[in-house]
Amino acid sequence: MEIKTDFLIIGSGIAGLSLGLKLSSLGTVAIVTKRDIKESATFYAQGGISAVMGEDDSFEDHIEDTIRAGIGLCRGETVKKVVSEGPARIRELVGMGADFSRDSSGAFDLGKEGGHTKRRIIHAADITGREVMSALVGAVRDKKNISIYEQSMAVDLITTSKFAKDQGENSCIGAYILDKKEKRVDTFIAKATVIATGGAGKVYRFTSNPDVANGDGIAMAYRAGASVANMEFFQFHPTCLYHREAKSFLISEALRGEGAILKLKKGKKFMANYHPMKELAPRDIVARAIDSELKKTGDDCVFLDISMRDPDFIIKRFPNIYEKCLDLGIDITKEAIPVVPAAHYLCGGVVTDLEGRSDIDRLYVCGESASTGMHGANRLASNSLLECLVFAELIYQNINKGNIADKEEPVDVPAWNPGRAVDSDESVIVSQNWDEIRRLMQNYVGIVRTDKRLERAKRRIELIQGEIAEYYWDFIVTSDLLELRNIATVAELIIRSAMTRKESRGLHYNLDHPDIDDKNWKKDVVLKL
Repeated sequence: MEIKTDFLIIGSGIAGLSLGLKLSSLGTVAIVTKRDIKESATFYAQGGISAVMGEDDSFEDHIEDTIRAGIGLCRGETVKKVVSEGPARIRELVGMGADFSRDSSGAFDLGKEGGHTKRRIIHAADITGREVMSALVGAVRDKKNISIYEQSMAVDLITTSKFAKDQGENSCIGAYILDKKEKRVDTFIAKATVIATGGAGKVYRFTSNPDVANGDGIAMAYRAGASVANMEFFQFHPTCLYHREAKSFLISEALRGEGAILKLKKGKKFMANYHPMKELAPRDIVARAIDSELKKTGDDCVFLDISMRDPDFIIKRFPNIYEKCLDLGIDITKEAIPVVPAAHYLCGGVVTDLEGRSDIDRLYVCGESASTGMHGANRLASNSLLECLVFAELIYQNINKGNIADKEEPVDVPAWNPGRAVDSDESVIVSQNWDEIRRLMQNYVGIVRTDKRLERAKRRIELIQGEIAEYYWDFIVTSDLLELRNIATVAELIIRSAMTRKESRGLHYNLDHPDIDDKNWKKDVVLKL
């Protein structure tokens, strides 16, 4: 089936939904999402959105904190643009009904997180993502010219270079979309396509990300010919709940912002040995510190203790974390929380300019899938949702300025080629390779790397990709098979990027190249098919 729309948005997090709302004023919008519309990393975001809203804060301070965290690789014009437009985007969310926490005077109750020198985190207790998504989903569902396609997964982008060699510049004109319920691949044709599929945490064995975070958009864009950059910079959140019944449950950095202390099993503090800001050091430093201590001690986890704060404050400030831990038998008002580092945020992605454009015409990228220059070698806490909101506005402005909705219809597009498409009882191949990729990435391409580990990872991912290539066209397309192909592509990009950067900077730490090398590596690592 062929479906035509003015704008196709792949992904339904804060980036996709906020952009969809804006583009609905220009034409028809199709939002495609793998599960239901709320299932995204945004929904699970606890900490908040950073923006200059306090009287003692300034754009200059926020810019300086961001660039310091990015260790020389932030793009200055991007940081300035995102930070300066932050307050306006927060006001937009409030106008949609987002109810953020406020103090007794009615002002925003601003939190503080690692790497920030001022209180500037707007939050809704510790369920900020849930509150933001509620407001956005409600607003999207009210728009009659926005169509939502749930339980649908993008297979591949459609570009003119694949079938219309005489069209000149490579241009994206839509995507093939798997309708998971109908088990059918539809052809979506659009005048502009936006990748807003989020991150890729599921490429690692331990992650705070939801199951949908497989790097789908990045893999598709790379296969279509787009440039990707800085894939070696994968942020590991220092504190994911360590409990056999708690899958991917994040313990917000905001706890450390409110005074929580990291301790070893016997109660010894250790962060002062690693950074003068102790628990409020940037995430990469805290994650490496925990990883180092666990390797020294052989323990399974460390402990995050906020029990010294007033119990009423803890319950009011962190109701979601309190209830979740209590359900598992942990009373955080009285005892410490067992935690481990987990893959959390990808700072690299598809290269875009300051208007969200990739190097494929009419293909835009927004949010965690993009490499805009905002985060550099390490993302400052709570800057990610801010980036999504601001770049949604910037992409909207570019599309509006170019009058893309008034452009001619794209050329005729062939229907999806199903290949041999036979049923197979060998789904074990998919699950086996899926598990092997995640384990090798965790063990060889994790928080601390070496040249030898990266070489091993490269050999193994090449073998797995060879297997996938052998049977991909033989099987009926399923979401599991598509996700396997995508995480294999993303794993390859991370490994190649990590092997290229011969230094340690930010989130990339290689024991064989332990120092920052500004002379040779104060630059992006860019890969292109």
